Amino acid sequence: MPPEYPLSIANAHPAVSPPIEALVAERRLIAAVLVACGVHARDCEDVLQNVLMAAWRAVQEGRYRPDPRADPRRALQGWLRGITWRQAGHHLGRAHVRREVPVDEPRALVDEGCVDLEERLLARAALRALVELPAHHGELLLAAAGPQTITAYARAHALNPATTARRLHVAREALAARIARGRSGRRR
Repeated sequence: MPPEYPLSIANAHPAVSPPIEALVAERRLIAAVLVACGVHARDCEDVLQNVLMAAWRAVQEGRYRPDPRADPRRALQGWLRGITWRQAGHHLGRAHVRREVPVDEPRALVDEGCVDLEERLLARAALRALVELPAHHGELLLAAAGPQTITAYARAHALNPATTARRLHVAREALAARIARGRSGRRR
């Protein structure tokens, strides 16, 4: 027994050595406890093996000391539940199970991808307003937001660049008016 246990508790019940077959016979119970603890089905067999190895090691070291008055199978099942619960906790605490990726500077990732909630709401309102515009306005606005210049867009569509710029200006004003109307409608 580990030294942290008082001798009275360690000697309360005699050590029992059930055969390995008795441990293996409880595989279904162990698997059910693992699933209940949240272990993924693909990992159950591996963790089940860890449970059986830990239980067998404990039996060999004399750490299985059930109450002699208890039903032997129920005592073994209760003891295995405890080992299974601990092994599941160890498994679920591992980084690869939590799908963590180690990085050199974890604090550097905190600001990346964080968007202000108000900005997110404004962007959603702008997208809703964009969808409500006539198709030719929406197409021109999306083209202007892309990597292509307005001049290149005009050439690709056989349009005059000055006319395309003017149409883009009209489309932007229509989008701004639609967004403003949407904001004033929400405040009421």
